[in-house]
Amino acid sequence: MDGTTPRSAPRTRTRSWWGWGWADAHPADAECAAMGALLPGTLARPLPVPDLVRGLRIGAPAVEPPPALAHLVTADPADRAAHAMGKAYRDVARALRGQPGRIPDLVARPAAEQDVADLLDWAGGHGTAVVPYGGGSSVTGGVEYRGDAHRAVLSLDLTGMRRVLEVDTEGRAARIQAGALGPDLEAQLRPHGLTLRHFPQSFEFSTLGGWLATRAGGHYATGRTRIDDFVQSMRVVTPAGTSGSWRLPASGAGPSPDRLFLGSEGALGVITEAWMRLQERPRHKASAAVSFTDFHAALRAVRDLAQSDLSPANCRLLDPGEAALSGAAHDGGSVLVLGFESAHEPVDGRLARAVELARSHGGRPEGDTGRGGDAAVGAWRAAFLRMPYLRDGLVRMGAVAETFETAATWDRVPALIDAVRTEVGAAALKATGHPATVNCRLTHVYPDGAAPYFTVLAAGRPDDGVALWDDLKAVAGEVLHRYRATITHHHAVGRDHRPGYDLQRPEPFALALRAAKDALDPRGILNPGVLVG
Repeated sequence: MDGTTPRSAPRTRTRSWWGWGWADAHPADAECAAMGALLPGTLARPLPVPDLVRGLRIGAPAVEPPPALAHLVTADPADRAAHAMGKAYRDVARALRGQPGRIPDLVARPAAEQDVADLLDWAGGHGTAVVPYGGGSSVTGGVEYRGDAHRAVLSLDLTGMRRVLEVDTEGRAARIQAGALGPDLEAQLRPHGLTLRHFPQSFEFSTLGGWLATRAGGHYATGRTRIDDFVQSMRVVTPAGTSGSWRLPASGAGPSPDRLFLGSEGALGVITEAWMRLQERPRHKASAAVSFTDFHAALRAVRDLAQSDLSPANCRLLDPGEAALSGAAHDGGSVLVLGFESAHEPVDGRLARAVELARSHGGRPEGDTGRGGDAAVGAWRAAFLRMPYLRDGLVRMGAVAETFETAATWDRVPALIDAVRTEVGAAALKATGHPATVNCRLTHVYPDGAAPYFTVLAAGRPDDGVALWDDLKAVAGEVLHRYRATITHHHAVGRDHRPGYDLQRPEPFALALRAAKDALDPRGILNPGVLVG
């Protein structure tokens, strides 16, 4: 069927230009101060939020668009500043100090694929770098320009291209424009009883194109949780032409063209639309929380669950620090949050078997299982959505508050987690004189390994908290490399992970990637500094 314009409710809320999410959802000064008091070495009062226009020096743009494209482009200072960075700790810390880095000269909002092609053609002839910008939720420096090799910078905001164009109910697939934000996308699929079932933490503020360009991981812990698993075909506009792969259930015809652009982060082309595999919306759900006194025993329980045929939708293990931070536990134990769902049959039996498996490793079920109302499950779910806002509140108190994630095989996971906690914590203590908190949770689990996700909370350095975080991230990167753990499981490479990515990828592949960049983007205008160059 033909798609229609999204019927989402009018947006009356304002996005925060300096931090995560909605401007009205950030903690008030008093709450920031209360959080800071729990972390020794932070400021006595929160840093003020600088005024978007008066607090920044925003010069005139270095280029002007041609009249034929002027209706797609704005030079509004507030719009430009809001597109200067992503939402990582380093972005928030710089914004609070009025140092956002190079602000794009122009922001373009194409309405159709031909607009993207025309903008790339114009930019290539005018020395203008083009940085694709979906929802702007990058936490790895993926949507900012660093350096001065280009005369000007154009932020290419795809959110004007947000329609579900076609729905194939028989094949359970849909053709969707890349600028569709998570809520808009799901709202258009809901009347068909279908869902993409991809819910990253950034769901509300990220786009389909962003998920594809970064090979994003969703909320679900097992099975088809990565965006790669849902792709049928893609259209990508490059300076060398438009790539459109066939829509197929599977193919063995040589290397997959889609695989070239999945994870390419806008460095090889601009994803404009994709056919995505859908699922029926789940009707049966059940959840439970299981506590453990021994974290390593909990790891073994999770490994057995991942290697079983139970396929939990949620299998998130919180270490004692993470459990306490989220309010899921306060007794010094670890908590395993389990969830099951199905569109066709009750899942209580699978949940009961999973709980028994966890019990065999020393786990203790908490509350009523299967009803989704367990206090620990509810606390974790609320904290999961609120955590980015609380992070920004801590940053206002001068703290370093950030996360990073990885993945490794089961034989390395326990020692890897212990090493990261020990070495990053020691580095923070040495740098600040104050103890740091380094927590861990497992976000995704596989039969052959898991994805540990770390939270670091430390007192910042008054002179430069960003430099401190860079030092701590370098320590973490060294540990990951030593254990042959990936530099990122689902947060992408961007500019911040380039050193680790360069070490991880084989040199023949790097050679092929550079050649692809030169062929598809001969003038080097697409997201310079990401992945290659």
